[in-house]
Amino acid sequence: MPEARLKVILLEHTPNPENVVAMAAKLCYSPSDVEGLRDKIAAKDQKGFVEKLVSIGHMSPIEHVSFTFGVEGVSRACTHQLVRHRVASYSQQSQRYVRETEFDYVMPPSIRDAGLAGPFAKYMKQAQKAYDEMMAGLAGQGITGEVAQQDARFLLPNAAETKIILTMNARELLHFFRVRCCNRAQWEIREMATEMLRLVKKAAPVIFRDAGPGCVNGKCPEGKMSCGKSAEVRKKFKDLK
Repeated sequence: MPEARLKVILLEHTPNPENVVAMAAKLCYSPSDVEGLRDKIAAKDQKGFVEKLVSIGHMSPIEHVSFTFGVEGVSRACTHQLVRHRVASYSQQSQRYVRETEFDYVMPPSIRDAGLAGPFAKYMKQAQKAYDEMMAGLAGQGITGEVAQQDARFLLPNAAETKIILTMNARELLHFFRVRCCNRAQWEIREMATEMLRLVKKAAPVIFRDAGPGCVNGKCPEGKMSCGKSAEVRKKFKDLK
């Protein structure tokens, strides 16, 4: 039962995302037909225009571009938080259809730092044993396949590793990064969000140039709950590559 390691892949995204954003925005103010507008956009560097859109908060055109990620090595506890972001699409590996034989798991750093890695791993093995015994018991009663798996999974921990594919538009991603890259976000989803941001910065550097937690572009929005490290966090995300 190995420990899982976070892996995030940008599987697909809208081609020429910043041109698409520019086209959507300029259509609002241009008498040109769509085809003519497309040709004008393609003929000119749209960097300055898209930068202006983001800076003034004209966000609706940014919704026209989307990004699809493959994520693995995260826990069920992490994806329970992730799917609260409703302006997105998700496809997660099912514990109903996929039998959990020797499930991988995610161990929180605090547990390792406290010298409790051994007990944690032991509890994971106990959970696996309980799951296997329940599957065998159900099989003994003639209950097998997905019916057995969907009920035996009740014994599996939140630490169990899962895999998920998710798609978000750029506007929702900016919001996602604002709340989930913050130091006050839970450590696992923060690590995942930071890696997602690293990838989209390469694909659409203008749109995501100033993306990150709320303190990246001004005062920390957490008030009295602030981590007190705004300058350090701001530098980290401004330099993120």
